[in-house]
Parts: sequence; structure tokens; C-alpha cells
Amino acid sequence: MSLKKSILFIILILIIDQVSKIYIKTHFVLGEDITVFSWFKIYFIENDGMAWGTKISDFVSFISDRTAKISLTLFRIVAIFGIGYWLYDATKKQQSQILIWAVALIFAGAMGNIIDSVFYGVIFDDSYGQVASFMPASGGYDSLLHGKVVDMLYFPLWKGYLPDWLPFYGGEYFTFFEPVFNVADMAISTGFGLLIVFNKRAFA
Repeated sequence: MSLKKSILFIILILIIDQVSKIYIKTHFVLGEDITVFSWFKIYFIENDGMAWGTKISDFVSFISDRTAKISLTLFRIVAIFGIGYWLYDATKKQQSQILIWAVALIFAGAMGNIIDSVFYGVIFDDSYGQVASFMPASGGYDSLLHGKVVDMLYFPLWKGYLPDWLPFYGGEYFTFFEPVFNVADMAISTGFGLLIVFNKRAFA
């Protein structure tokens, strides 16, 4: 795949990701959900941390949540330049198509979540008890680089109590699959999945 096709592919993913997020942000109240199927819901939450909702400040106690948030956003911005160069280099050297597809997916997903983190705090007001407005006259819910990532895809495939004989978690109520994510997260996960499953072909 050429660099031009890679860029078009990335733009397509970004459009799908951002349209879905903007729609949810401007039509749902935080915590609202719609059941599509018993195993699939549109469930609006916001994530201001890392994967699984964790934060840097959870591990480094002397850093405030706001400092940790801006540090994470800046790290993501720096990382996207590295991923972008990796994609450019892979296409220039005509490396494996699987590698190029994977890096393009990772780049698109990372960029999609960076847009939220950098701009959403400025261009939207908050979603607590209300549907957010785009470019509100009163200003956004936070400053630049402090936006929250919009998540909405929820697949509770199975819910129930685990067997008592299971160590540590026996008898507890469990949901599979519990994380709520977005299109950008799917792109990143798919990209890394390709690199893991097709490792030898990707890095041949």
C-alpha cells in the first residue's frame, strides 16, 4: 500500500471515529445508553486517563490529576510523530503490506483519541445531566489539552456469577466484555493484533 492510500485510509477511519463521537457527545447525556441487542449497547462514557480508565496519578501519587492528564496528552502527541515516521518509512521501503496496514490502523486510532484529548475540552461543554453543545457561547468544559475521550461501544456478551470453585473471583458477579471503547480504540487494537498474529510476515 502506498503512502497516499495509507493517508486516505487513515482519514476514512478518523472521519468514522470523529463523526460517531460528535454524534454521541451532542445527542447523549453522560451515562445514557441504548440497547441495540442484548449483547451490544451504545453507552456514553468519557475517559480522561489511559487504557481501562487508569491514570498516571494512580501510580505516581505526587502528580496531580491535571498534571498527569496534560503529561499523557503530550506523550501521545510525541508518540504520534514516531508512529507517523514509522508509516512513512515502511511505505517508502515497500515493506510488508500487513505491517503498513497495522501501522496505519495504529496511527489513525491514536490520532482519533488525541483529537479528543486536545480539543474536546474547548469545543464542547460538559455532558453531566445535559446534552453537550458544540462550540458553546459560554466556553468549553476545560482548557486545551485537557479534553476527555468519548467512548460508546459496549459489548456485555455475558453477565452472571462465577462458579464458587474459581480461585480469587469465585462467586462474584462478572461481566464479559466489560470495557467501553470507541472506533479509534478498535483501530489501535486491530493494528496491534495484526502485528502479533502475523508477526513473521509483518517483519519479514
